Amino acid sequence: MFPKEVYWQRRNLLREMVGDGLILFPGNEESGMNYRANTYHYRQDSSFLYFFGINKPGFFGVCDVDSGKDTVYGDDFTIDDIIWMGQQPTVKELAADVAVDSTASVAALAEDLKSALQTGRKIHILPTYRGDQVIRLAALLGIQCEEVQKYFSEKLIGAVVKLRAVKDRYEIEEIEKVVDVAGLMHTTAMKMGFPGNFERELSGAIEGIALSHGGPVSFPVILSMDGQTLHNHYHGNELVEGRMVVCDAGAESEMCYASDITRTFPVGGKFSSQQKDIYNIVLAANTRTIEASVPGETYRDVHLMAAKIIAGGLKDLGIMKGDLDEAVAAGAHALFFPHGLGHMLGLDVHDMEGLGENYVGYTDTFKRSDQFGLAYLRMGRKLEPGFVITNEPGCYFIPDLIEQWKGEKKFEQFINYEKVETYLGFGGVRIEDDVLITDQGSRVLGTPIPKTVEEVEETMRK
Repeated sequence: MFPKEVYWQRRNLLREMVGDGLILFPGNEESGMNYRANTYHYRQDSSFLYFFGINKPGFFGVCDVDSGKDTVYGDDFTIDDIIWMGQQPTVKELAADVAVDSTASVAALAEDLKSALQTGRKIHILPTYRGDQVIRLAALLGIQCEEVQKYFSEKLIGAVVKLRAVKDRYEIEEIEKVVDVAGLMHTTAMKMGFPGNFERELSGAIEGIALSHGGPVSFPVILSMDGQTLHNHYHGNELVEGRMVVCDAGAESEMCYASDITRTFPVGGKFSSQQKDIYNIVLAANTRTIEASVPGETYRDVHLMAAKIIAGGLKDLGIMKGDLDEAVAAGAHALFFPHGLGHMLGLDVHDMEGLGENYVGYTDTFKRSDQFGLAYLRMGRKLEPGFVITNEPGCYFIPDLIEQWKGEKKFEQFINYEKVETYLGFGGVRIEDDVLITDQGSRVLGTPIPKTVEEVEETMRK
């Protein structure tokens, strides 16, 4: 845990921003894989962790905005629990660690909520993403499951996003720890990237590295020679000389903070000239847009800068043509770069996405685009000091999308389909770093991970 004062300060700021009523944070429960006692890896709700810090199932946190009182609701472990789990702290001990003096049983929560409702007080809840949470909240509030959403509070969502978006020094230290773990994961994958090995061997090895450093992977490993599939979780292919591997993977710290890094490397350790051409285009988009990621800039403009760099590189290769500004404005580049440049990173790998992407990445006045490609930009708003974001441009040759656009004669003024077809089977390239926005500019977090053609090839030679 962080120092207890950190959690008290977060809750105090939250109360000031919400204004009145009760704020209810349900913690997550265990989730069975195939029967109740055989559970998935436990993961606490991120907002509960942020404000109440207790990384165990069975707890609720309530902030009473009007009185300034915080309460942890939970039940002490019984001897039946302890013989399986070992000695456990009491609810009072756990609450004291996060500067909460008031505790009560879970059974008492229903009565406290009932009393609040009877006196006309507001109850603020964040949107739920798990069915068991909906059922528990409905039972506590004495309502039907479909009525739970009427307690979802936009005021609370806005306050939580504002607080969680700006990372303090403790959070940045946690993220940097797991960026360094991700660096070890990626260099290990590179060193295993030779013909005859299977994707699953690389994936399994790097997931083991995350586990050995105290946490699981921060999301299921994406590792494939078929890198044109943006989130490819199939790991059954044997590595073949002449192909490239896209590896998108990160680790989670014991405090549940995430890293998210992508590297692309050639099977066998040597980029072909065609691979090198596309790789260097993506690398230029990555490095130049990181430099441009400064306070006050919108990340949509930085994304469009990446799109123009990629389109310009493809034009130099004869793949795109015409006026680049017009091509990007029309969305022609999205045939090759169909996703957003990045997203926020923190306790969630897509930070706070459970609250709604548009609440996190956009504002009431700065709306999300509906243009293909640009619509997938999760984070478009103005950058602020303390934001941690991913920067992950890519260039892909997706056969089905190419076939569809060619059949529709889409953007023929900007796309040389005859040249594009010589890249079918190429796969894709993505390069991703985790970036802190500072007062003056930006900084790539963690120890540098091999990224240039020369660095990747040298790592693989080792």
